[in-house]
Amino acid sequence: MKLTAIAIDDEPVALAVIKNHAAMVPFLDMKGFFTNAFEAMDFLSKEKVDLLFLDIKMPDISGLDFLSSLPQPPMTIFTTAYSEHAVKSFELDAIDYLLKPFSLIRFIKACNKANSLLQLKQNGTPVTKDVPEYIFVKSGYEQFRIVLDDILYLESAGNYVNFILTDRKLISRLSMQEAVDLLPAGLFTRVHRSYIVANNKIERADRNSLYIKNIPIPIGAAYGPAIEKILNL
Repeated sequence: MKLTAIAIDDEPVALAVIKNHAAMVPFLDMKGFFTNAFEAMDFLSKEKVDLLFLDIKMPDISGLDFLSSLPQPPMTIFTTAYSEHAVKSFELDAIDYLLKPFSLIRFIKACNKANSLLQLKQNGTPVTKDVPEYIFVKSGYEQFRIVLDDILYLESAGNYVNFILTDRKLISRLSMQEAVDLLPAGLFTRVHRSYIVANNKIERADRNSLYIKNIPIPIGAAYGPAIEKILNL
């Protein structure tokens, strides 16, 4: 089942960005794009969607007031050029906050979170906003679903990143920072400029390396505080 959504932004260029990004997310079904918030409000009074991409600074009504006015609001991802509204947006239970201009990878991460929340709701599982069960990663011309618990570590390979999984390897054209942004921070840690590890897959450590499935992962000197945190040193 696909995740249904609409986007509201008074700037057509901003909507075009969302439209282009959304076309790259296989589980996302966009039902409409609105530059007029009141037309979107009318649409939502007649049609139910799972997710709302919502700009905050709009001429007739702010995104914050728009969301507050909805009797049964869908999951909401705010899209804005202004960072000062982040706290208020999360007070309204927004699931994410995309600061313009946002990358495709950052957009996909927000969509992954929304999709995981939808699956949890449909399964009757208590919702935990910050921990999705899986993500979608682009490899070649396809998007692949990766269960987060199957990830052992990530390794940089030039302009690509190798996802080393329990049963296979998947390569994606990403920078390491984009990979960091795609993964839940509480579950994965960058321990070297070329490596990100799944925290719960670390079996042992010494001064120079972490070990996952007896594979040594080098420790970067600049990442000492992060490593101390995950090892509770």
